[in-house]
Amino acid sequence: MQKKEGGIPIRKKTYSRAAWIKLILCNLVGIFMFFETIPFQGRNTIPLDALCSVIGKLAGNAQQWVVVAMCIAGALMPFLKKNWNQNGTSVVFTILKILGAFCAVMFVTKIGPREWLESASLLPFLFGLGRSLSLLVPVGAIFLSFLTSYGLMEFVGLFVQPLMRKIWKTPGCSAIDAVASFVGSYSVALLITDNMYQKGTYTTKEAAIIATGFSTVSSTFMVTVAGTLGLMEHWNLYFWTTLMITFAVTAFTVRMFPLNHFPDEYRDGVTPKPERSIDQNRFRTALQTALDTADRSGSLPMNIGRSLLNGLQITCTIVPSILSVGLIGMLLAIYTPIFHVLGFIFYPFAALVQVPEALVAAQALATSIAEMYLPCAFVVNCSLITRYVVGVGCISELLFFSAVIPCILSTSIPVRISQMLILWVERVMLSILLAGVVAMIVF
Repeated sequence: MQKKEGGIPIRKKTYSRAAWIKLILCNLVGIFMFFETIPFQGRNTIPLDALCSVIGKLAGNAQQWVVVAMCIAGALMPFLKKNWNQNGTSVVFTILKILGAFCAVMFVTKIGPREWLESASLLPFLFGLGRSLSLLVPVGAIFLSFLTSYGLMEFVGLFVQPLMRKIWKTPGCSAIDAVASFVGSYSVALLITDNMYQKGTYTTKEAAIIATGFSTVSSTFMVTVAGTLGLMEHWNLYFWTTLMITFAVTAFTVRMFPLNHFPDEYRDGVTPKPERSIDQNRFRTALQTALDTADRSGSLPMNIGRSLLNGLQITCTIVPSILSVGLIGMLLAIYTPIFHVLGFIFYPFAALVQVPEALVAAQALATSIAEMYLPCAFVVNCSLITRYVVGVGCISELLFFSAVIPCILSTSIPVRISQMLILWVERVMLSILLAGVVAMIVF
């Protein structure tokens, strides 16, 4: 017998011991790997970072060849999938991946016109970033499966459901997209969003808000940013404030142009399937949903293997793009005034919240439109407050050309590049203000 509470059927069901074990133990493993702080080599860090450091040390010089192999695989992938010439964006990014593979080969084999790139610390910095990601993303993907496959996301999503419509003007189930992005991958989150839009669960406005407001890089990428900027000592502070600031920025942008001008209508040709609300017994519904997910999750080795494969594919896509787009962005930053000029847009906001190196921070964050890691390269020797503000800003700005923007353009969600550029400016401004206020209070 079923009864309905707030429009959602509540079923009485007995769950196996395996479902309870998966829900509790697997999620505890994931939480430990990403959020527990441990002492390691004279500093505090999280177990994931420590594990990757140990693996990297054991791999030694062989790791650089792994990076090269990943870059070559990433360059070949569009041709193997036969989508390299799908549209203009695909062609451009295929060329950039080939350039990234060439840079990796040139750096490791020490052939080609690399001297001036190394003397300016361009290739060494970018290749070092590639080395970090070559371990962090695949290994992180393994442990992310413990967080994403066994009910925790669904449990959290149902609990924040009442807030989603009121604060972000999106359905409650969009919380799953947000969590999937932060603990998984923006590419996974965008796939979820596009699928929900095509099925009629999201309107055009809701899909645009979710795609441009929640689809940020995952916690594994944040570990690299924190490590580069010397923020691992403050990891939990950095992670949780970045998460809150990212979503707070989105709460502002949904009420600003251009998002507030998107039509709140469903896609043409689909049958609208608006979300039903939960009004009573939220905890029991959330627990039941989480247990259902854990019960259907399949075998642990299969989930780990699937997550590892997905992590390797993402790494092969991201690393060559970082080497090429990152190199182009850094060259533009060093040899042209483009980012210096853009930086003056953000300077008043950095100065307003008393960031110590306000102009440096503003100009560094201006480079985030090319690649979200680029700002780190320009503030590694700055004060803690400046590093924190830039570290938060390069995550919460969310939109950049080396990955997220092309991913959004590849979906059926009708968001134009010009609209994303406006949103990027808004997000950087708001991120500086909010991160600056936090920094003044905490540091």
